[in-house]
Amino acid sequence: MKMDYIEKYVVESINKRNNEPIDDFEGYSPAEMQFILYNTFDSKSTIQIVKAKQRVYLEIPIFKQVKFLFNLIKEHKELKLTNKGFLPTKIVAELYEKGYLKDYFIEKGISKLYKESDVPTINLAKILVELSTLVKKRNNKLSLTKKGIKQIDNNHLLFQNIFETFTTKFNWSYFDGFSNEEIGQSGFGFTLILLEKYGKEYRNPEFYAEKYLKAFDFKGNNPELEFVDNPKRAYLVRTFERFLDYFGFTEYENNEKNTKVKKTKVFTELIKIRPHNIV
Repeated sequence: MKMDYIEKYVVESINKRNNEPIDDFEGYSPAEMQFILYNTFDSKSTIQIVKAKQRVYLEIPIFKQVKFLFNLIKEHKELKLTNKGFLPTKIVAELYEKGYLKDYFIEKGISKLYKESDVPTINLAKILVELSTLVKKRNNKLSLTKKGIKQIDNNHLLFQNIFETFTTKFNWSYFDGFSNEEIGQSGFGFTLILLEKYGKEYRNPEFYAEKYLKAFDFKGNNPELEFVDNPKRAYLVRTFERFLDYFGFTEYENNEKNTKVKKTKVFTELIKIRPHNIV
């Protein structure tokens, strides 16, 4: 009988600790953080993707670029890649001319547009298409799967697929040389929570970086460190210059990059954050 009481006490103590709000987690509990980190899109998660009006999806740069590529595959029935598995140069030019995501080096005339690897965002679009389960690749040709045929005309389902593919399947470190591959992508859901909570007014992206790095203790957060080992810089590049920017979730003060940011209406229309669940 005494053992039963002790076991019950231990279980209750553990449950209480796991469900207590933590300041560094913005008031969320360790139990809630488990979902935020490892089951971000679960129905029990704090973070939920909601269905928006059709016009909202058409304001998302990476969504428009990927959808355009899906439609090209649908139009061609089979889209033949180069011998090395890249998009044909004609398709690369056609995609870039749409202007969904511009490349700094090409726009400044530092580099020229020719092949897929010249433009990281076009390379990214092709990667997301291949990881999406909406296409199959055979004999170096891309064609839609049955699932793809059903989904590419449904903007909500397609957005969910692209968003989840980008955040959980694509490796965010692919386009950079930072030594830690997890920073930014691990706990991206926490960034969405921060943006929801603090994004009503313009703030320096470093404000978010500091809160993120306080919640997730990546070693070596020192501005004196070499570029490749600087966690704050890795977070800012992967999260603000890519993730949030590509999905149209942030807008810049005076429309100038590398300045203060706040959340957009696109973000508030698509992402809903539940408050801490008091048990």
